[in-house]
Amino acid sequence: MTPVSSTWGGVLLVLVLAVTLSVLTFYAGRRLIVRVTTPESMLRHVLMSVLGPARWAVPVAVGLLVLQASPGSLPWMDGARHITGLLLIGLCTSLTMRALTGFANGVLARYPVDVEENMEARRVHTQARVLSRLAQVVVFLAGLAFMLMTFPGARQVGTSLLASAGVLGLVVGIAARPVFSNLIAGLQIALTQPIRIDDVLIVQGEWGRVEEITGTYVVFRVWDDRRLVIPLQWFIDNPFENWTRTGSALLGTVFLWVDFALPLAPLRAELERVVTTFPEWDGRMVLLHVTDTNDRAMQVRALVTAQDAPRMFELRCKVREALIDFIQSQYPGRLPRLRVDDLRLDDKQPLAA
Repeated sequence: MTPVSSTWGGVLLVLVLAVTLSVLTFYAGRRLIVRVTTPESMLRHVLMSVLGPARWAVPVAVGLLVLQASPGSLPWMDGARHITGLLLIGLCTSLTMRALTGFANGVLARYPVDVEENMEARRVHTQARVLSRLAQVVVFLAGLAFMLMTFPGARQVGTSLLASAGVLGLVVGIAARPVFSNLIAGLQIALTQPIRIDDVLIVQGEWGRVEEITGTYVVFRVWDDRRLVIPLQWFIDNPFENWTRTGSALLGTVFLWVDFALPLAPLRAELERVVTTFPEWDGRMVLLHVTDTNDRAMQVRALVTAQDAPRMFELRCKVREALIDFIQSQYPGRLPRLRVDDLRLDDKQPLAA
């Protein structure tokens, strides 16, 4: 290879010209990409995500080529090449991580979750987010390993880190590194999907939705807007309720205790009438049964259905209020009450009031 120049002045001049040309080429290429791609395309999502690191990676790569073509006998040339190489590795690592994020965002854009039937979309969102973050961890470890391997004394450390970036390294490190345990749990959740984005769960007695799944933890939004941050491994090791595992439609119950004298036919007819006036009811089922009794009252259970958990909560409240209003207005004496028969001990006659 013919040396660029035998002096630092000549090298710097060539370096400035080459970097300037590369920057102009980069911006021209960006304008071309914006013109030939649509905002919804996967390529646009990926390329727009990598613009930040690519803006610096292109001139640094060109600069490294210029330095490699320069005489190695120049003072500090080896150090300049080493520093430029480290910068390029770091920028390429960042670029790859950004590309993974852009790819995941492109996938998510094709599957909106703000629709009625979003089961497939929630499955895709969960897999895309978890797998992209796991891949970013692997890329980061690989980039760090390559940077360390440029130092002769640290090549052994770099080789070990590079091995830990693979699946085998994650499995081996599970006992010593708790974070790797959560990464493995994230991979399990992405593949088997016991939970998905926007799933309705009951976790430790709390009702809420899965708001976010990262590479190591889940953000669980409770009904009162509190957030529980739960490690991914917890969902592998502990039982929990998933109300939307196979579908968002739900069957809800409303329990009432009433007096034995309350006629059931009018109550059942009122339930069937009033539920049709509520937009939350999906029309699949409405039933009324006596499910329990004790020495004072009987328990009636109303079954109703709705398309999702928020509608179900609202529907249950409305049905409960409607049935209580009906009993109070039509059968005011048929709510649970305590009966007392106070008899005289001698003649078994009731005491005078």
